[in-house]
Amino acid sequence: MYYDYIKALHIIFVITWFAGLFYIVRLFIYHAEAEKKPEPEKSILQTQYKLMEKRLWYIITWPSMIITVIAGTYLMIEGGWYKMGWMHVKLVFIVLLILYHLGCHRIFLQLKDDIIKYSSIKLRIWNEVSTLLLFAIVFVAVLKSVSDWAYGVVGLIILAGIMMVAIKMYKKNRESGENKNKE
Repeated sequence: MYYDYIKALHIIFVITWFAGLFYIVRLFIYHAEAEKKPEPEKSILQTQYKLMEKRLWYIITWPSMIITVIAGTYLMIEGGWYKMGWMHVKLVFIVLLILYHLGCHRIFLQLKDDIIKYSSIKLRIWNEVSTLLLFAIVFVAVLKSVSDWAYGVVGLIILAGIMMVAIKMYKKNRESGENKNKE
């Protein structure tokens, strides 16, 4: 009776969870880049980023993850999907996504305490991990058969390669722009 309502909620909160994960790491990047700014700009920016990170993380991202996991667990049990091979593969990617979420939480806590361990480039790479997990989870959930999602995984690897090349090109372009501004 409630299955379709819970499925709708699951989809909505998957979307908001990913939106939170995508945006939080963007804020981490801006936060790390603000470290290079002169005072008082640095303090003003980092104070604002801390506030934005806290609100996004605790008001949107964490609740979305929790509701997604609860609703997804209900759907998996009620639909009998836990018996299917594709679901086992999907669960591996979901566990990786939860570990990614916890990794973001660790970075969030470090930045809250003014500990900046990662460059903006490393954070840009970290930002793409959630994109790759999203692709993997959706392909497995939609395609369901081993042969079909195997092609999806190959495509995922190609996508990861393209993303790495794009990040390196961005870094090179940004560094050349910074060097021109210094001259």
